[in-house]
Amino acid sequence: MDESVKIRELRESTGMNRKEFCRYFRIPYRTVTDWERDERHAPEYVMRLLEYYIRTEGLVRDGKEAVYEKTVDRGRYAE
Repeated sequence: MDESVKIRELRESTGMNRKEFCRYFRIPYRTVTDWERDERHAPEYVMRLLEYYIRTEGLVRDGKEAVYEKTVDRGRYAE
């Protein structure tokens, strides 16, 4: 699967928009944008870590409400 599609699918599986995803995982917005536009490629280990964390922390969207909302304030990424 293409990396740009994979990162977008991971983000969308959480129900987060790009800004929320970046803030939650403390990844610069421009970086994720470039990954999704296939202008840059995320390192293989980052993709595996994101996938693992999303799965183990239960961040996959549960019905109408995203589960991540309970933990989004665990830290803030400087904008």
